[in-house]
Amino acid sequence: MMNAKASASTEGWLERWFRLRENGTTARTELLAGITTFMTMAYIIAVNPSILSRVPGGGSGPALQATVAATCLGAAIPTLLMGLWTNYPLALASGMGLNVALVSAVSASEGITWQAMMGVVFIEGCIIAVLVMTRTREYVMNCIPMDLKRGFAVGIGLLIAVLGLHNAHWIGSTPGPGGMPLLTLPLGNFRTPATLVATFGLLLTMALMVGRVRGALLIGIAATSLAAYAARVASPPASLVAMPDLSTFGRLDLTGALQPALVALVFAFLLTDFFDTMGSVIAVTGQSGHLKPDGSLPRLRQVLLVDSFGAIWGGLCSASSVTTYVESASGVAEGGRTGLTSVVVGALFLVAMFSAPMAAAVPPEATAAALVVVGFLMMQAVKDIEFGNMASSIPAFLSALVIPLTMSISRGIGIGLIAYALLHVLTGRGRSIQPAVWILAVLFGASFAVEGLR
Repeated sequence: MMNAKASASTEGWLERWFRLRENGTTARTELLAGITTFMTMAYIIAVNPSILSRVPGGGSGPALQATVAATCLGAAIPTLLMGLWTNYPLALASGMGLNVALVSAVSASEGITWQAMMGVVFIEGCIIAVLVMTRTREYVMNCIPMDLKRGFAVGIGLLIAVLGLHNAHWIGSTPGPGGMPLLTLPLGNFRTPATLVATFGLLLTMALMVGRVRGALLIGIAATSLAAYAARVASPPASLVAMPDLSTFGRLDLTGALQPALVALVFAFLLTDFFDTMGSVIAVTGQSGHLKPDGSLPRLRQVLLVDSFGAIWGGLCSASSVTTYVESASGVAEGGRTGLTSVVVGALFLVAMFSAPMAAAVPPEATAAALVVVGFLMMQAVKDIEFGNMASSIPAFLSALVIPLTMSISRGIGIGLIAYALLHVLTGRGRSIQPAVWILAVLFGASFAVEGLR
């Protein structure tokens, strides 16, 4: 009798808080949707620590097992807040692309540490929060041409895919200036166990994606890890459960983040967070039916505030910038319509904090496929670029090309904005450029000039 009353009380609270019937859903549907979303994006638990802890070239990253706990904690709190405050089925976690850029910027020779880069993430999150409060974020978003936004997404996707192919040993690299990896010949040796294991993972994951299997990335990572253990490419975990290691929490370096060499990265992270969040929110809420016909979204400011808090929280946790995931759409496809879906995802990330030994034992060969597939998904933005308008499509192309070749998101974004402004001026279209684009182009130009002098 008491259990029945407790169950009825819980259902009543869920109905009042999340308005389940009003949104055409049930607690069971939201639970299954939350599990689906978590399975779709849980690859980040293995991929993010693998990226942040393995700095290419010079420098060092945070401890791997501590980064597993940081990644889970960084995702859990903002996702819970998103669900409880906004009542939308949106989940957050460390953003792919920004974590790669963070690692690429770490350089022992230039005195840039991972703690300073976490400070960069914290600062850009604070700036975004101020921009949301003053309604400036929407203005800047509307000023950046859509073709440039798409070019940035394509470039970041290619950068992620290149890192995945590097982890798969399909391409080689050597430390370049400042510790930046430079792609080299020969290509991968397909007779080595590591390359064969990674190739198996790529084929399996792509087949699962084509078959639209839920949790394809997570299944691919698990199967490839087992193959790596069997081939003695990696060692299995000594245990499956352990207390979370929170030693990297609060280790950010705000003073180091303010050095001149990192100013451009603050703006680059700022812009990337802008575009990733808006695109993901529009895509997911459009699918869930919350987006109005005129393109507006109720409670948008709350959504953007939670997302900006995610960046701040991610820097504080040493988990890189935490942002809204477009993979949230997988839960919506399963019927998720309210914030209860997000609460389920956040709770599962809290539980995952205790699986650090298992996640830490995932070798880079096992995460290679996830990186390549995520890069592919981001690459799809290229089909929406208006190539007939060369004044905007050429700058978008330059951004997409420069980002992976230089392994620098900030450089690619800056080149795109500068090229866009100059091409419009040279072709007599200067008056059509929004003031915000001019300001950003000038700032990036000044940053490149200072970098050249240095």
